[in-house]
Amino acid sequence: MLPFEEADIKAATAVALQHAAAGVDPELDKVYEHIKALDPTGRRFARVLRDTIDQLLNGEVTGRYDWKTLFKTEKTHAGTLVEINLQREFRFADGEAMDYQIAGVDVDCKYSQQFGGWMIPPEAVGHLCLLAWADDYKSLWSIGLVRIHDEWLNTGNNRDLKLTIKAAHREKIQWIWHDEDLPENVLLHMDAADREAVFTASSGQGRLNELFRRVQKRRIGRNVVRTVAQQKDYMKRVRGNGGSRSALKAEGILIMGDYASHREIAGQLGLPLPDEGEFVSARVVAARPHHGDTPRVSLDGKQWVLAQPSDPVEPAPVLPSHTRQD
Repeated sequence: MLPFEEADIKAATAVALQHAAAGVDPELDKVYEHIKALDPTGRRFARVLRDTIDQLLNGEVTGRYDWKTLFKTEKTHAGTLVEINLQREFRFADGEAMDYQIAGVDVDCKYSQQFGGWMIPPEAVGHLCLLAWADDYKSLWSIGLVRIHDEWLNTGNNRDLKLTIKAAHREKIQWIWHDEDLPENVLLHMDAADREAVFTASSGQGRLNELFRRVQKRRIGRNVVRTVAQQKDYMKRVRGNGGSRSALKAEGILIMGDYASHREIAGQLGLPLPDEGEFVSARVVAARPHHGDTPRVSLDGKQWVLAQPSDPVEPAPVLPSHTRQD
């Protein structure tokens, strides 16, 4: 960022106040529409936030899955990583005075794991800020835009101190997405006894088998697999030919990936659809009269349904050859 001057802040504040008084902000509207056009569903933003948290946890090396286990310096670095990863994903140009230039408008980027904890520097007064929030414990995220007004910030003794937006003025934030579902950190949210059983297995393959055995009917992301396996070839450990898919077949457990054919099977069974780099496991049995009109899928010449607890175990069918989703 360029050095800021007191006169620059006053001038920017005056412009911001004019916008607020008029009840319009053409630049904010322009940036809002541009971001919506880049990511109409919010899926890309959600993925960047999920991947950034996982990047900090670095589970493959550390085995960590909980934000609370990060060092203070790592948590402090989170905002910088979000800023960098969003710029890489959306190819935002560098800003002149702020982090980005979006649709020709300078925009600063601020991230906080704590809602409302965005630290606003004095030089951002009068400018637009893209505010990002993600909470791994609540599995929620939000992205919004606001033009910073000096009087909306909490006061501080040090003029250079970064300040937060007063709670009373958070309603001024124009949310692009608010309280959306963050891809789940399964290891954080799974039953503690099941998690212990997963991590006490003696090998990476054994830990993965236990994961897919105990965490069924939920999307399991690539980073969860990486953290549990703690091996470079972790994705190979899921597939057939000796991986979890082969190992759990005798127990009737299917492991569906992000391939189009697998997603179709998951959908027909009424399961969550695996997104890119995700898996969903479930125990199935051949359909019988007592299953009634339960959702089913045709595989290996039979109709298969999700197993009920009382259904005896039988080997799962072979998943079809697959192609990746478009």
